[in-house]
Amino acid sequence: MTHYGQHSDAEAWWDELSDEQLEDPFVVNGNYGGTPVGTAEPDDVGTPPYGAPVVQRATARQTPGTLVSARGIELHGPWGHVFGPLDLDLDAGGVTVLAAQAGAARTALLMALCGRMRLTRGSLTVLGEDRPQKVIARSAIACMNELDEVRPSVTVRDLVTEQKRWDSPWYKFVPRVREDGIAEMCEEIFGDVPLPPLEAFVDDLPELQQLLLRIAVANTRRPPLLVVGRIDRIADDVERATLLGRLVALGENQAVIIGDVNPVDPVSGVRAVVDMHDLLGPGDIGVLTKRK
Repeated sequence: MTHYGQHSDAEAWWDELSDEQLEDPFVVNGNYGGTPVGTAEPDDVGTPPYGAPVVQRATARQTPGTLVSARGIELHGPWGHVFGPLDLDLDAGGVTVLAAQAGAARTALLMALCGRMRLTRGSLTVLGEDRPQKVIARSAIACMNELDEVRPSVTVRDLVTEQKRWDSPWYKFVPRVREDGIAEMCEEIFGDVPLPPLEAFVDDLPELQQLLLRIAVANTRRPPLLVVGRIDRIADDVERATLLGRLVALGENQAVIIGDVNPVDPVSGVRAVVDMHDLLGPGDIGVLTKRK
């Protein structure tokens, strides 16, 4: 069961986050919360009719979520309030969609849920861990331009080779991959989707192949949690359904959290949808720079 809430009706607005928040995403004691806050009763929030899976109304829980348990989490950037305070409980297993308009608030929340973004205050536990370093070790994040954007001049061979070298011991020589190396890293993620050509530029691939390739590269360790941002980047409904189907397949062995603005098809296989349209504002998508 998924529950969420907001303690205040302060308007969320965002233009930019600082480089400092990305470079030093942890508080002094290694905990998420800069200022502990008490648990408060969340407001009830209506949800639109997504069909299946069921979207729950926000209610207080006696037991925290087994994947994510957040109480009073907030983020403030150099330009002001980004999101929160929020309560959020997600149970482990399958795919959970955080449905909100694309923007910096949603991006920042997804990054915080896998230890990559420093929170201003509140308490956050992910997979039983409240130290970001521990959460980072047990999670992967993909399709987030702030973290894994690929340069236009990079080929599929270059991208996969680089990741294999990162995954190997420093003393081991890793040659440039061939077709079998691409298949080894990507087959499970791509499923029935054709694998990308070895020498193709990543930027020239169809959107579906680009996103699946970025997921494959980010998810080589198969950690317990995979966070995927911006699947709504795909405009074609058939390709979007295909991508969602691949993520549902991954959700059989990992917990997967997705950021999406669109309704979820009733036959998609998604376990839960959290409607956060009223809780997260838009903001300047993907711009995380210091205030001038």
